[in-house]
Amino acid sequence: MKIQKVFTAQAKVVGGRDGHVTTANDALDLTLSTPKEMGGPGKAGATNPEQLFAAGYAACFEGALGVAARQARVKLEKVTVEALIGFGQAEDGGYGISADLHVNLPGFEQKQAEELVAAAHGICPYSRATKGNIEVSLTTTTNA
Repeated sequence: MKIQKVFTAQAKVVGGRDGHVTTANDALDLTLSTPKEMGGPGKAGATNPEQLFAAGYAACFEGALGVAARQARVKLEKVTVEALIGFGQAEDGGYGISADLHVNLPGFEQKQAEELVAAAHGICPYSRATKGNIEVSLTTTTNA
């Protein structure tokens, strides 16, 4: 799929999973550390690619929810999106990730909330990029 770019994000990593990441605009300047569960040092205060992906996916998905809500002519309030990114051994012997998105839409009926989440999943660039590539699970709640 070809896109007409309107923005390009830039991040630079030195040292891989146990290195350092910075962005061109200096907004991110973070130490990376492989989690202990993955055989790494799990340095306190450090992050990892899976956490960064989770943050990006959750933020992007909430943006897509906003688009879906405008299209449905409904208003969103106090929405939360939590992304859990799993890492592990894939069936082919390599490594892979999975994504579980927990979306809470307070004030909506369950059916309408699920319809909005499904619409957002079709809109979100992260969802579109991962479609057919990783296991993505959506959980929708309407808790106040």
